Amino acid sequence: MLTRVGCLGFVLTLLLPLNVKADEGMWLFNNPPRKLLKEKYQFDATDVWLDHVQKSSVRFNSGGSGSFVSADGLVMTNHHVGADALQKFGDKDHNYIRDGFHARTPAEEKRCHDLELNVLMSIEDVTDQVNAAVKPEMKPDQAFAARRKIIAEIEKKSQDETKLRSNVITLYQGGMYQLYRFKRYTDVRLVFAPEQQIAFYGGDPDNFEYPRYDLDICFFRVYENDKPIHPEHYLKWSKAGAGEGELVFVSGHPGRTDRLDTMDELHYLRDHGFPFALRRLFRYETLLSSYSARSDENARKAKEFLFGVQNSRKLRVGSLAGLLDPYLMSKKEDAERALRDAIANDPKLKDSLSAWDSVAQAEKVRAAHAKDMTMLEQGAGLMCQQFSIARTLLRAAEEKPKPNGERLREYTDSNLAPLEFRLFSEEPIYNDFEILKLTDALTFLIEEMGLTTSSCRKCWSANRRSNGPTS
Repeated sequence: MLTRVGCLGFVLTLLLPLNVKADEGMWLFNNPPRKLLKEKYQFDATDVWLDHVQKSSVRFNSGGSGSFVSADGLVMTNHHVGADALQKFGDKDHNYIRDGFHARTPAEEKRCHDLELNVLMSIEDVTDQVNAAVKPEMKPDQAFAARRKIIAEIEKKSQDETKLRSNVITLYQGGMYQLYRFKRYTDVRLVFAPEQQIAFYGGDPDNFEYPRYDLDICFFRVYENDKPIHPEHYLKWSKAGAGEGELVFVSGHPGRTDRLDTMDELHYLRDHGFPFALRRLFRYETLLSSYSARSDENARKAKEFLFGVQNSRKLRVGSLAGLLDPYLMSKKEDAERALRDAIANDPKLKDSLSAWDSVAQAEKVRAAHAKDMTMLEQGAGLMCQQFSIARTLLRAAEEKPKPNGERLREYTDSNLAPLEFRLFSEEPIYNDFEILKLTDALTFLIEEMGLTTSSCRKCWSANRRSNGPTS
């Protein structure tokens, strides 16, 4: 349901005996199923309660969610969310991912290099404003430019008036646009993280099971003006914990499910997307494992990257197995056929049938250009931090002189401060590790695209046209 990074919502899970399937759902803070919750669970999701949960939740710019859990700015999250900061704190004498960290006094809390937390303060529907800027006679590229311009104007006006980070979030594939206003915190300090062996005890089997018998946790504290903040909203501890049959809500920054992918989208992933991604991931895993085996210091430098690669590889191996399963694919095909038949038989909806043809055509274009975009725009062919930094600086020189509404998304006024915060951080960069990654990436680039002038021009041209993220 949530299709754009930046959305915040909550998940409902009813804890039932193990032999009974859990009842669950996912909703936005400003669109909860109040009637269902009241009738089925006798729970009244009031505006006051929703506002409290929303403002108790935080979003990490490194990816992941957390919650305020004290009146002194303490934030709790999962260990893997904090692992990025732990990795950047480390050096040859300190391996905080392996050994953990504990600040015994406030003075020992370690300020993170580039960690930013965002708290969603308000939501405003701006669908009518965005749609009004797009005229029926506009061609797709004109409509895109008009939409980008009005979104940038809405964001800048909000940010100037409220001093809050303001982002227009696209929901339901463009069916709705909502303005999210975030309070930014850039002074975030590490308080506690256990050893990874404790946080990830049980490995993958336990990682996807409940209950889990480990300490998958990490604590940070948020500061402002060099003092801990005192949030009005935070989640309190329950000594009793969750009981059987109790209603439980999980608030945060969810990922997407891809449950509504069409058959054409699934065929692209099966035949192109996942096989190519797995070639990259297996290559990375071999490279990083070999590098890590040479010394403890190498293993420390590569730990977080290798862990992410292994997680991505396992995800795609499992997903590809599902896409290659005739039974699963036939069920999906039957469901899509039934949906299309129902739409065709409804006079109010039958005009929507052309959407499948549009998706099919888009997937053909995607298959034709995905490798070019992945190799350069996503850095698969130039995999090192210096490349990402250099490209960001080059694009900044080109984008910042433009009117705000004509810039790439990451360079608009509403996104520039977070971009610069990470760009100019003091996170460590290891030359030997960078050389290793870049050398292998260039080899991969040649293997995949060939060492020809035309291939290089094609890849570079595709990069210059791209509107994708910079890192």
